[in-house]
Amino acid sequence: MSLPRVLIFTLVACLGLALPALAQTHATSPLDTGWRFLKADAKGAEAPAFDDSQWRVATLPHTANAGDGEDGPTAGNSDYYRGTMWYRKALELKALPASKRLYLQFDGAALVTDVFVNGSFVGRHEGGYAIFRFDISRFVTAGRNVIAVRVSNALWPHIAPPGGDFTVYGGLYRNVSLIEAREAGFDWLEKGSPAVAVTTPKVSAQGAELNIRVPLRNTRTQAARLIVQTRIFDAAGKPVLSLSKAINVAAGATAQADLKGEVKSPRLWNGRKDPYLYSAVTEVSDDRATLDRSSIAFGIRTVRFDAQKGLLLNGQPYEVNGVNLHASRAGKGGAITRADIAEDFDLIDEMGATAVRLVHYPHAQMAYDEADRRGLLVLTEIPLVGHVPVVTQTLRDNAAEQLRELIRQNLNHPSVIAWGLGNEVHGETPAIAGLLRELNAVAKSEDASRATIYAHCCVADDDARALVTDQLGFNRYFGWYPEQKGTLGEWADTYHKRFPTKPFAVTEYGAGASISHQDDTPGLVVPASGWHPEQYQALYHETNWAMLKARPYIWGRFVWQMFDAASDGRNEGEKSGLNDKGLVTYDRQTRKDAFWFYKAQWSKAPVVYITSRRFNQRREPRADVKIYTNQPQITLTVNGAKLATQTAVNGVVIFKSVPLNPGVNTIQAENGAFYDRVRWAFNPPVESLISASER
Repeated sequence: MSLPRVLIFTLVACLGLALPALAQTHATSPLDTGWRFLKADAKGAEAPAFDDSQWRVATLPHTANAGDGEDGPTAGNSDYYRGTMWYRKALELKALPASKRLYLQFDGAALVTDVFVNGSFVGRHEGGYAIFRFDISRFVTAGRNVIAVRVSNALWPHIAPPGGDFTVYGGLYRNVSLIEAREAGFDWLEKGSPAVAVTTPKVSAQGAELNIRVPLRNTRTQAARLIVQTRIFDAAGKPVLSLSKAINVAAGATAQADLKGEVKSPRLWNGRKDPYLYSAVTEVSDDRATLDRSSIAFGIRTVRFDAQKGLLLNGQPYEVNGVNLHASRAGKGGAITRADIAEDFDLIDEMGATAVRLVHYPHAQMAYDEADRRGLLVLTEIPLVGHVPVVTQTLRDNAAEQLRELIRQNLNHPSVIAWGLGNEVHGETPAIAGLLRELNAVAKSEDASRATIYAHCCVADDDARALVTDQLGFNRYFGWYPEQKGTLGEWADTYHKRFPTKPFAVTEYGAGASISHQDDTPGLVVPASGWHPEQYQALYHETNWAMLKARPYIWGRFVWQMFDAASDGRNEGEKSGLNDKGLVTYDRQTRKDAFWFYKAQWSKAPVVYITSRRFNQRREPRADVKIYTNQPQITLTVNGAKLATQTAVNGVVIFKSVPLNPGVNTIQAENGAFYDRVRWAFNPPVESLISASER
């Protein structure tokens, strides 16, 4: 049989499933199994006949650094693997009508990705954290096809991140899929976007203006007249608006359809109080048939930052109590699953946070979806972090491209309140400030409806790089890093007095804690040491949260960080290669005391929690018992005997000098039906027993 020059194919039995039977719409199929992987460079590995039988089998998401990315410098290696790696996969495909196109989608691959199909170079993507796609239609053939992917997480001087205090996990650490679409319809090569963008430039109780942008692509050999229709549905599935527009797209060209309309009396996305979502169903048709269909969720809301009142969501002050989130976990590194992401957001939800800062790079789309659904405000940023020795034109271009990808892929998420242009960028001030000004202009051209923000640290508060973005976040660690003198409250008051019209947030504050390090009376902790007692972290957060809570002009407070995270260059606390400032351990198994402090402050769920529960081997006959609670009073019972009842002060109750009996002691704190119980063993020193017997 003679095959046409351009072929589109569908997956057959070797993939274990067929493409979904959605007539005249695009279909997506996962390509997560059956990969071969090599943690090295291999000459000629793009060739279909290359022998990869000795390579390891890999299932996506996958990273080459799940182990060495978190073992730290004491494990015998000063650095984790940062270099070239290969992935190969064979597919059996069969021909479909030439009116179809086949796109290969990567949800993320770090940092530079070269894609080959059947030995032919398809394209390169530079940047480790965004969705990207390639049209592979002209490279595939009927029968066996080989996809070969060369990925490098090496340090590239022109690609962000140039540095940073976190592990850069290499490989295909997010999912890969095939998209089968018609030859005319949505533009699936538009910077990884969902191909439909909804913004709401004006919102009131009476109505919300909608701007809908639909990028189109026509790969036909003749011009196409395409009809774009978008229907807006409320959360119950009731249609509330319908818009349509016809647009002519030249052969082999792209175009954009812009639709405008109004939703009457909109129900607003209102954070955790009411995370209400609409859906926009968009169809692209020609005069013969529907060519493609897409459905995206979006929300309607307003966000304003006030230098006195803080953040105003839909015109009302809104408490922005947030955490920083790195997308990695023990044993998996950055190759986390949808279930892992859901578990992370469950824990954030449980603690009662109202916001999350997704650091220091774009996260998987599911993270933004979870934030939308749960009503969490989001800060998200490009990976411009660390020291930049020279700001080259290629670095400028790459940072701008990563910013465009971030915005176009996440424009529809109502949870996103600002676009982050960078975090703690070090280097020559004029050059860094100039780079941020260029990026700020890019962000405004892409999305004028949202603020820009930069997370600032380590140079003067009024340094030129801190004066570029609409909003400024400060990373401040008073009480942890000794070079930062004074207190968080004193610093905030001084800044606010100097710049009374500038709203600002504290985007990072925190202290380390290792759950095996226990000390009820911790002294000054040296951060770079191997001793990070859990109790010091809890005291740090009690002190700093009181300062932040008392200052409503600080529009957002973001704890560093929700979970311990890998930073392979660190050597401190109980485990090398880990930043242990998390409120929860890296494996998600243990909520540290500080987690429960914030749950008592932020959550509406009843909280009664006895701290220092892991300090269960005692050497002194008396101990203070501290409880975190959101209940008005707590009664303490020791070994079955009620000891006392105290009123909580700012969510904390401390029973001083509670007597312990030799052996195991059962300690219970309660308020009505809500209680917590721990067991502490008091083992007097031998010399104490001898002295007592002599007396």
